[in-house]
Amino acid sequence: MTQEPILKARGLVKRYGRVTALDHCDFDLMPGEILAVIGDNGAGKSSLIKALSGAVTVDEGEITLEGQRISFTSPLQAREAGIETVYQTLALSPALSIVENMFIGRELRKPGPLGQWLRMLDMPAMQQFARTKLNDLGLMTIQNINQPVETLSGGQRQGVAVARAAAFGSRVVILDEPTAALGVKESRKVLELILDVRSRGIPIVLISHNMPHVFEVADRIHVHRLGKRLCVIDPKEHSMSDAVAYMTGAKRPEAA
Repeated sequence: MTQEPILKARGLVKRYGRVTALDHCDFDLMPGEILAVIGDNGAGKSSLIKALSGAVTVDEGEITLEGQRISFTSPLQAREAGIETVYQTLALSPALSIVENMFIGRELRKPGPLGQWLRMLDMPAMQQFARTKLNDLGLMTIQNINQPVETLSGGQRQGVAVARAAAFGSRVVILDEPTAALGVKESRKVLELILDVRSRGIPIVLISHNMPHVFEVADRIHVHRLGKRLCVIDPKEHSMSDAVAYMTGAKRPEAA
């Protein structure tokens, strides 16, 4: 495959005092793929994702997005560059409505003086956009886009967070444990949502501990161990027990 990665990292190092969270770590996300990132607790997955999404600044190494070197100093810069991240905590405001949550920090203003000087919000435009995005991703079960997020089920909340990421993540969407706190039925919806986002041409980084989910949707699997990328495996050619063995150190990949 001669394709260049859309998001690429080389030699990332991140230390917290004496602890090395990232130890010359490499990373490649290819255009239009779902790349799963798996690793034991403490392997450095979170630090990798935070480095890619602007939440932490690395001590060494470089990250490129579509061939351009990037050095984000905040998640806001990553968002402006088209990288959206849905953290496990979802970062939704329960008391606000679905529409308000989708546009938090990037509200649309009314055209003309009302928006420019009086800072009035263009609620109809935001409602229309939110409704379109939720419909696009098959989230038809949400009837009222003005209802507070706290009235939604866990799966619906995850759906809103993923829809927001897909709506604004023009280049890359990063999902951190999207099915962790969900039941079987709700997890199924979220996995369908992930495949739907990918079908729109947006590449996805999926961090998950759930091996069946990883093997069901991932095109490739990045195995993270001891602060670096141990190997990248094809889920069609490796079993779940292979993946777990690599992750825990019980087995070495053939071409490490």
